[in-house]
Amino acid sequence: MQKSARGVARAVEDVFHKVYHNLKKLVRAFRVVSGSKTDRWSNRLSKKILVTGSAGFIGSALSIRLLERGDQVIGIDNHNDYYDPALKEARLARHADHPNYTHIRMNLEDREGMANLFKEQQFQGVVNLAAQAGVRYSLENPLAYIDTNLVGFGHILEGCRHNKVEHMVYASSSSVYGSNTKMPFSVHDNVNHPVSLYAATKKANELMAHTYSHLYNLPTTGLRFFTVYGPWDRPDMALQKFTRAILAGEKIQVFNCGKHRRDFTYIDDIVEGVIRILDRPAPPNPEWSGENPDSATSKAPWRIYNIGNNNPVELMDYIEALEEALETKANKELLPLQPGDVPDTYADVDDLVREFNYKPSMSANEGIQNFAKWYRKYHQL
Repeated sequence: MQKSARGVARAVEDVFHKVYHNLKKLVRAFRVVSGSKTDRWSNRLSKKILVTGSAGFIGSALSIRLLERGDQVIGIDNHNDYYDPALKEARLARHADHPNYTHIRMNLEDREGMANLFKEQQFQGVVNLAAQAGVRYSLENPLAYIDTNLVGFGHILEGCRHNKVEHMVYASSSSVYGSNTKMPFSVHDNVNHPVSLYAATKKANELMAHTYSHLYNLPTTGLRFFTVYGPWDRPDMALQKFTRAILAGEKIQVFNCGKHRRDFTYIDDIVEGVIRILDRPAPPNPEWSGENPDSATSKAPWRIYNIGNNNPVELMDYIEALEEALETKANKELLPLQPGDVPDTYADVDDLVREFNYKPSMSANEGIQNFAKWYRKYHQL
């Protein structure tokens, strides 16, 4: 009886979320058809936006949304082979032919190329999503993280500084919380104990951005993403790895014996948050005090936000939802916690709700169903 009631509650929740997201899509479609050139939160005219990592999971989805609302998007991506470049090409094909989109294949580490790009294009907004991703890969190839996440990020900051960019938004990560155990993770807590080089580079990005906000009055906002998932995600992420193995009849590796909890956040929710924040340049906090410094704000125009679902899910429940979506049971291999991993993530999103009237809303069950449908279609299964 209890299991049946839980199933009914889950079904009702999924229907609610489906109606909500369909309504959002209809509103966006109406704006496109009506030819509106202003966004929904202000009377700002369309702008020229640089999106780095524009063939990536989040970057491609963001580019599509920006183009839908009338912005001009310049996308750059180096199309490296960290995972199959064919997936990047397929993502890019969704928006490459849009008349307001320009794609450039370039490394962030190319100092001269990046300087010329900023000088020629005179961007009004920048969203930096390009990075060497992956906690575990940072144990194998640490210098890749230094090159892209630190040197490349420095070139982005220099370009913004010298060309009067109105707002720079960049991807940080929930990984910065490292050894913190206080839940939910709050941007107002210190994050000085990373447990992977990837996390350390993301923390360094936040500090580098603050320096430029302080010295050059450059508005910057860092977004700590919490376990983003959904259609078109990366093959090295758990959802794709699990799906590929389950459908092939192979074992799935479940680390920490499945005792992880993750604040899984759907791709559409992430993109919605990025756009809302991009449209409001980071303001200084006039009440900031050096005697009791707030870790998420500053006297400079600099802010940090969590973007997470604020609803952590047990990994075993996540796998169960995937089994239901695939209609196939998983053969699990239980393994210990991996070096560099954290047992749990849980985002405090109070600042996001209060300042932007926004909170991620997609349920994990519906999000996994959407992913499973996309996966079968993409792989022609």
